[in-house]
Amino acid sequence: MKIDITLKITPEIAAKGNEKKELAGHLGTHFDVMDKVFPLEYTERKAIVFDVSHITDRDIEIADIEAEKVFENAFVAFYTGYSDREEYGTQKYFKEHPQLSYELIDMLVEKKISIIGLDFAGVRRGKEHTPTDQRCADKGVFIVENLCNMKSLIGESGEMTAHTYPMSFTDVTGLPCRVIIER
Repeated sequence: MKIDITLKITPEIAAKGNEKKELAGHLGTHFDVMDKVFPLEYTERKAIVFDVSHITDRDIEIADIEAEKVFENAFVAFYTGYSDREEYGTQKYFKEHPQLSYELIDMLVEKKISIIGLDFAGVRRGKEHTPTDQRCADKGVFIVENLCNMKSLIGESGEMTAHTYPMSFTDVTGLPCRVIIER
């Protein structure tokens, strides 16, 4: 079974966006390329999804997941339910989203995963967003933002594979992509 966890972009959603960001590839489900090239081998990765939807008033920490299940080259996704609760494109969506703690981000990078998947707008908010994305990219970890439809993946005991296909854009700071989970 395949599940599309890519945010669908409608003309209404696109109209709410910031035209400069859209032209730079930051509309909907995308990752910030941070002066790197997305390796083609990353298009297919074994995946794990952590349910952290109960955390609403603090950063998501290492203790909130089963860290021993994280493995090298994985696509590690976090289901917070945020994209189900908040409308994409609003100020609140971009400024009040959940975030991962620096310790959790560092642990994921140290375990040499390939991709961090989020159902919200970034691993960190505001001025911390870009430097954190850069630090991850410098270590070969890309962050896919604005995923959706992840609730159905919670509680899955079988193996999952994430298929991540970025657009072939050049000279942009973000790459829109499609993400399909196969179980």
